[in-house]
Parts: sequence; C-alpha cells; structure tokens
Amino acid sequence: MEVNATFWIGFNLFVLLMLALDLGVFNRKAHVVSVKEALTWSGVWICLSLVFNGLIYHWFGKDKAVEFFTGYVIEKSLSVDNIFVFVLVFKYFQIPSIYQHKILFWGILGALVMRVIFIFAGVALIEKFHWTIYLFGVFLIYTGYKMFTEQDKQIEPEKNPVIKLFRKVMPITHDLKGDKFFVKENGRKYATPLFLVLILIETTDLIFAVDSIPAILAVTQDRFIVYTSNVFAILGLRSLYFALAHVIHRFIYLSTGLAVILVFVGLKMVLVDVIKIPTYVSLIVIAVIITASIVISLIKTRDDQLPKAES
Repeated sequence: MEVNATFWIGFNLFVLLMLALDLGVFNRKAHVVSVKEALTWSGVWICLSLVFNGLIYHWFGKDKAVEFFTGYVIEKSLSVDNIFVFVLVFKYFQIPSIYQHKILFWGILGALVMRVIFIFAGVALIEKFHWTIYLFGVFLIYTGYKMFTEQDKQIEPEKNPVIKLFRKVMPITHDLKGDKFFVKENGRKYATPLFLVLILIETTDLIFAVDSIPAILAVTQDRFIVYTSNVFAILGLRSLYFALAHVIHRFIYLSTGLAVILVFVGLKMVLVDVIKIPTYVSLIVIAVIITASIVISLIKTRDDQLPKAES
C-alpha cells in the first residue's frame, strides 16, 4: 500500500505533540503515578488507537483496518512482557516510584527509534529476499519455545555487555542524585544509577523488538500499518506499566500465552506460501489465547489475594 507523505508527516507530528504534552505539561514535575492516573492514561491511549483504527478503515478500507488492529493487539500483548522486566529492573536497583516515569519516558522514546529501524529493515529484507520470511518464522518458533521453557525471568545487570562497557568509559555515582542522569562532582562528570537503569531498559527493549517486529510482519508487511500499530502500542506502555505493576505477578500464565502466539505467527510465516491464514482468523486466535491466559492466571491466583482466615 502506497501511503502519501502527508499521512506519514501528520502521524509523526501527532506523536511528537503527544510526547511534548506528556513531558512538558502533564508530567513536568516528577511525581508518583497513581493507579487511577495510569488507568486513565491507558484508557486515553487505547481510545486514540481505536480512533486511528477507524481512520485507517475510512482511508484504506476494512482489510487494512483489520491488519492494524491485529498488529496492535500483538504488539500490546507482547509489550506486557516488558512490564515484567521493568518491575524486576526497578526493584533490583531500588528506583523510587517518583523517578520511574522519567526513565520510562526516555526509554520508550529510544524504543520508538529502534522500532523504526527494525521495521524498515525487516520489510526491506522480505521485499528483496522473500525467503527471509521463513527465517523470521523459524526464529519466532524458536523464541516461543524458549519463552515456554524458560518461564522464570531474572535480571543480571552485571552481565549486560552494554552496561559493562559503559562502566569502563564513565564513572558512576554510588547513590541516586534526584532525577538526574548525570552530575558533575569535583570537576568530573559522573553518570548516576538512574542512567544505568535507562541503558538496561533500552537494551531490554531492543531484545523484545527482535521478537515483536517479526511477529507483526507475519500479519502485514505494510510499513505504515506496522509502524503506526507499533507506535500506539509503545506509547501506551508507560501508563500500562503503572496500571499493572502491582498486579502483574498474578499473570502467571501470560508468558505461556505469548509463547503460543509467537509459535503460531512463526508457523504462519513458515507456511505463508502453502496456507494463507486470513488476518481476521489470526486476530481471533491471538485474542482467544491472550484472554484465556489472563483469565486462567487470575483464577489460579485468586486464592492468594483472599485474606487469610484467622486460626
């Protein structure tokens, strides 16, 4: 689908406007994001996504609208797995809630840039070398298998090669310095642990992007659809984190559901020239898997939330 430059420019201006409002108006001062505020903003981003989905339907028709929505659901679902990692990272470094919003803002901004590079590179590869779609499919199947067999997530920052390299080129303060990423002490510039966390968040998202971009390419190779659905999913991730951080531990089967989805879309890519699975069928399968994994998780952990009876 050829998209007029006006659509690209208009969408990116909208994204920049929302980011400017986020950091410059609504969150200019550091504060602890309440669950109510997070749920409100999550609702705003979901509503904006649905409105844009309606515009896609109006501009480009039903098929593209279904592709956008399916891509959005895939990216939104996979982004929830990021939240598990965010919780572990913030807990490991003991980052106060008041500073978490700033880290996630800049982390997600960096994630958007990386996603753009991955999207255009992935689409270009498939267009030029069709057989690469099979490689993407096999990779997703393997990733789904690994996710299924390695359920326990652990954070080991000391083994992160990017952080190890950064420690060699710049000294780091032992304690936080408010919400600053860098400080100057005794005429020398230091990074703070807050910046280390940002690096870890960025590298973690890079790893997730390697999984999620091929997953949406199984649905469509339309650059505009892939890009916009990714952006909406990522922009809503920060508020989703603050909304779910306190209950994410109850989603014990979510990783299993995501693993099944990755295997499904991987098979779809591998068999693309043999079996054509309609996009609406993919949407139904993905929605059923995600819903089932969340519902079963909440039922399974329900007893853990009940008050203990006194003996």
